[in-house]
Amino acid sequence: MSATNASGISSAKYRTLKRFLALYGALIIVILALLGTLYFQYSKMQMLSSHRLAMQLESESYVPILKQWLEKDRDLATFPKDLAYETALYGYDKKILVGNLHNNSIDFKENIALKNNYVHLVVPLAPYGLGEFYLVIETPDDGLWRTDAIETSVVIGSILFTFLLLIGFIFSRLLLRPMNEAIALLDDFIKDTTHELNTPISAILTNLEALKETDIPQTMQKKLNRIEIASRTISTLYNDLTYLILNHDLAVINEPLDVSELLQERLEYFRHHIVQKKLHVELAITPHCILTIDRTKMTRIIDNLLSNAIKYNKMEGILTINLNPTLLCIQDNGIGIPSSMIQQVFERYTRADKSVGGFGIGLHIVAMIAKEYDLDITIESEEQKGTKICVSWRG
Repeated sequence: MSATNASGISSAKYRTLKRFLALYGALIIVILALLGTLYFQYSKMQMLSSHRLAMQLESESYVPILKQWLEKDRDLATFPKDLAYETALYGYDKKILVGNLHNNSIDFKENIALKNNYVHLVVPLAPYGLGEFYLVIETPDDGLWRTDAIETSVVIGSILFTFLLLIGFIFSRLLLRPMNEAIALLDDFIKDTTHELNTPISAILTNLEALKETDIPQTMQKKLNRIEIASRTISTLYNDLTYLILNHDLAVINEPLDVSELLQERLEYFRHHIVQKKLHVELAITPHCILTIDRTKMTRIIDNLLSNAIKYNKMEGILTINLNPTLLCIQDNGIGIPSSMIQQVFERYTRADKSVGGFGIGLHIVAMIAKEYDLDITIESEEQKGTKICVSWRG
């Protein structure tokens, strides 16, 4: 599963914003479509009403002529034609007897109806004493009302949609304000904490190195190793926090880097962590794998992937590391990541297992650097079976 496009808390925030606006926009479209449909039906009714009045008036003058014809020999050849409209005579069975309509599909349930671009007015002749006959008057529909209704709906709908979407955007920003304030407070806290960590960490690690050069009992050596492990864990966290806060201010030196050599160096850095957890390490490292990248940033990628693989691995687990000229894969057989969390682990402050320490920024930093250098990240994980994360680049 690709995770290179992850961009941390900002992406989560804007993804939330986009989802809200998409849902809000869809709701607006449904409402506007309903209003547009109602307006279209209203325009159609207005058109039919105007035709009904004119056609009824015309029928009042036509019916007497038709009556004379019916009272005579009813010769179909002499069926009277109306000068204004096409007409037809239907029998009691609603089948046409005579007429010159363009469209003979008549809806007798409606007094006036539009069908196939023709307007039909149905006039029962029983009230005129002419028996169970129906007079149907037809006129073509010019469609101007339809064009006008569609244009009006589109124009007014577009204006309303833009206005309501703007209102929704403003409303969503107001909803996100508490999240932004909480994130700002957390960032400030991390920034202040980072400044306070540097001096004691440096002092601890310096004194540990000095103590290693003296003769000390084996029992004391084990205690010093535990202190070193804890100190290096804090140091790794400090480096991540420093990178996250000072990312834009750090000098970047992109140069051909021997990733194989750097990986071995970082494995030595984490050696006490690996020994403490009794991990079995399986290495397949191709020598002299070169990648043009800033050394500090590649160190952050390797450190965070190694740190997570150790931290989330099980006791006496397996740590598998593969490196070739275009691919770095680090795999553990630890607790794994729930499938619902895989999409989110590269976002800032996201932790798959909150029982394990950390701020949830390591993989976010990995994603940031990968995006900057156009590296591809894939992650495969299954709960209680382990996680495999690979970083690939063009050779």
